[in-house]
Amino acid sequence: MLTALSLTLAGLVMLAVLPLLALGRGWPVGAVVHGGSLLAAAIFAGCGLAALLGGAPAPQALMPGSWAPMLLALDGLSAWFLLLLGLAGACSALFALSHYGRAPARVLSAYPLFLAGMALTLLAADGFTLLLGFEGMSLASWALVAADHEQAENRRAARLYLIFAVASGICLVPAIGLLAAGGEITFAAMREAPPEGWRAAAVLALVVAGAGAKAGLVPLHAWLPLAHPAAPSHVSALMSGAMTKVAIYVLARLLLDVTGPAQPIWWGVPLLVLGAASAVLGALRANLEEDSKTLLACSTIENVGLIAIGLGLACAFRAADLGALAALAAGAAALHALNHALFKSLLFLGLGEVLHGAASRRLDRLGGLIHAMPWTAAAVLVGAGAAASLPPLSGFAGEWLLLQALLAAWRVGDLAFQVLAVGVAAMAALAAALAAAAMVRLFGMAFLGRPRTPRAAGAADGPWPARLALLLPAGLTVVFGLLPGPMLSLAEGALQALVRQDVTERATIAAIRVGDGAGAYMPIGIALLLAVLGAAIVFLVKRRAPSGVARSPAWDCGFIAPPQHLPFGDPITQPSAAGLGQPLRRMLGNPVLAVHEGVTMPPPGDPSPARIEAGFADPSDRLLLAPLARLRDAVVVRTERLRDLTLAQCLMLPFGTLVALLALIAWLEAR
Repeated sequence: MLTALSLTLAGLVMLAVLPLLALGRGWPVGAVVHGGSLLAAAIFAGCGLAALLGGAPAPQALMPGSWAPMLLALDGLSAWFLLLLGLAGACSALFALSHYGRAPARVLSAYPLFLAGMALTLLAADGFTLLLGFEGMSLASWALVAADHEQAENRRAARLYLIFAVASGICLVPAIGLLAAGGEITFAAMREAPPEGWRAAAVLALVVAGAGAKAGLVPLHAWLPLAHPAAPSHVSALMSGAMTKVAIYVLARLLLDVTGPAQPIWWGVPLLVLGAASAVLGALRANLEEDSKTLLACSTIENVGLIAIGLGLACAFRAADLGALAALAAGAAALHALNHALFKSLLFLGLGEVLHGAASRRLDRLGGLIHAMPWTAAAVLVGAGAAASLPPLSGFAGEWLLLQALLAAWRVGDLAFQVLAVGVAAMAALAAALAAAAMVRLFGMAFLGRPRTPRAAGAADGPWPARLALLLPAGLTVVFGLLPGPMLSLAEGALQALVRQDVTERATIAAIRVGDGAGAYMPIGIALLLAVLGAAIVFLVKRRAPSGVARSPAWDCGFIAPPQHLPFGDPITQPSAAGLGQPLRRMLGNPVLAVHEGVTMPPPGDPSPARIEAGFADPSDRLLLAPLARLRDAVVVRTERLRDLTLAQCLMLPFGTLVALLALIAWLEAR
């Protein structure tokens, strides 16, 4: 009998075979690889949905009888994230069919392995399988980031990403070992013996560092603004939409599900603090970046921070025996994770389409694309509205639920936690406002105004498969935004795994009700109201507008008429990306990002404009990367000294290491 788990395994086998096909010649290799990845992603989405609707299938051992049986299972939590992975992977593969059919064999072979690594991580029911899938996902994504190694920026991004990927695995391996202190590495056995005391604190620190680095939590986010832009557009969409959520899944699995409900209130404090810092820093950087893909990568840091806040609140509420509030916070995190996977994939694919059409990622070289690329503009507008948390789009529901959970944090009977929750709520609200400003800046610079380059003026929408890859997540973004109640009901299994409680009794098709005062969010009613108001405004404008169309020259801010080689106007007469970000850069940049500005004024009589040069330094560069660079230099210097050792001294090094390890093993056995 075919089950959701067996079909998912069939999808994994298909992805494992596709890299071998990528080595073929003389036939459409790219179409086969991406088509097979599309089919596998559709299988993942279907199996995840089936498991959520019909219950979890029985676990299955992939390699029975071996020393590591690789136990696979599909419960409510993994099914929710598998649905997320399938939807994001299907959109990414569909887009790749249009633009990346002739990609190098290295990219074609690593892409299905990337999907397979994420799926294996989600299906794992033991620590060994989870680590195997997690590290496979990391190595495959590193190969995709390092595909274009000719540019120095891409080489640096790939090198930094590999360092963080290795460090992430180094942290997760001892965390799994501490969780499996009883000798069993299955999740079921870990639940029977949750960690306590120093072991619990060590697990918390290691899991937050290991999975948080892969998710992009501050201060472990330094790789993300570099690696996501360096990868191809469909890979960037999959990394931002799915890979960061797989890391969030590892956080949720190891810190909420496996460790049990017996942890104290402070168990969620690191996620609250790091999540709030990530939300504000990512949203602020998104307002300062001039590269469109880097802007979206920083926006991912902001949204990952919001999801981490939800998980931290769920931990604290569960420890305070507030099950309904814990389910509310966990539901907000799960809902926002799914919605962010879709609208961020949509934005990355939409900006990838802009890159193919206008041949640039820089905002200062775009403009006016709403006329040249109407399909892309409409899809990106939906994604930008969701990222800006505009109701009734999908990005609003999760953030609204998170805010309701933060406002209810006073019910935790701990004054220090109440003060912390107030600060986190203020930072989350600030991050939401900054995110809205960043999306307005992104869409305005790229699609409104006049074209800033001839290539932008001659851009056009891509072929129909690429348009469908944009319309699919755009449509789901609208549908999920209108139906947050049914989506929360669908996530009941995930909430049961995290906090052993659900919120389905207050989630209906028309509304979500939370709190003792029965506060409600009714997206369908809001959509109808906006439709009526929009129709009334259009009717009044058309009724009062004079007949005919009057045209006049565009206002050039007092500049002289543009030369003949700039028929669409001088780009200097339009706002720049740095100029739009200047107010926020001056208000918030100094205390957070240490911004610096320099103004170059032309000499008297020179008609050229004044130029402003601005920059900033991410705190992680000073707090993390600079000490690591000094440590690297010190290690290199000390390693070079080994060349001066004699042969006897060189032989004593491995012998002494072996003796120390044997002594350590004997001490552990004695205890």
